[in-house]
Amino acid sequence: MRKYYSFFKLRFATGMQYRMASVTALTTQLVWGLMECLAYKTIAEASDGSLPMNYASIVTYIWLKEALFALFNTWAADNDLFAMITNGDIAYELCRPVSIYSMWFSRTIGARIAEAVMRCIPVLLCAFLMPKPYRMTLPVSGMSFLLFLLTLFLALGITVTFCMIVYMLCFFTISPQGWRMVLTGAVDFLSGNIIPLPFFPKKYLFLLELSPFAYMQNVPFRIYSGDLAGAEIYPCIAKQIFWFAALLFLGIVIWKQAEKRVVVQGG
Repeated sequence: MRKYYSFFKLRFATGMQYRMASVTALTTQLVWGLMECLAYKTIAEASDGSLPMNYASIVTYIWLKEALFALFNTWAADNDLFAMITNGDIAYELCRPVSIYSMWFSRTIGARIAEAVMRCIPVLLCAFLMPKPYRMTLPVSGMSFLLFLLTLFLALGITVTFCMIVYMLCFFTISPQGWRMVLTGAVDFLSGNIIPLPFFPKKYLFLLELSPFAYMQNVPFRIYSGDLAGAEIYPCIAKQIFWFAALLFLGIVIWKQAEKRVVVQGG
């Protein structure tokens, strides 16, 4: 376990070095978040407030999404891992006395947390200082905040295990671009990153809630904002645990199959 923690620390420390890139991304996320708040305010006024979520919850959801963007953006995968698969450097990884899956899982978690740490505090500070209609609110209770933290880490686990499946599937293709475009593009939309899931038509939302995508950022952000509360929370946590375990198992199975047919340049 200690060796995988070392991979996590190394990738975390590496990610913390790119401070200027995070500052640039910070500006983009603040502007984009404010634009979304303005857009939903216009929709709320046009519909006389009859929205699936109240406007204060929507604003909080948006700022959480922008602050923790690095944790859940599936399209920004680790390009170094894709390169190892396609150019043959995976041979060096196979020489290590460690599990490839566990090592890549650890470094992916470390990279995402490092990037999120550099972005989230400035974004949240700005969000709490915004004018009142666009200001982020505090959680409704201490218990809600604790449940938010629990579901946040479970959601991160689901996101990373899904990304691991994408990495492993690339062992069976010539180029990783196809898998990346199809799978990560779909998840971006179906996980609530573009539109909060309560805005989906109910018949489609029912089907979506049968998938792991509804249990990524959707659950913790709605708990914090107060849109998901009471007895509705605990079934969501149970489903998060189920999907984390299921995707973890599926990823390991795919890796075991890929390991048997790894082809490195030269034979």
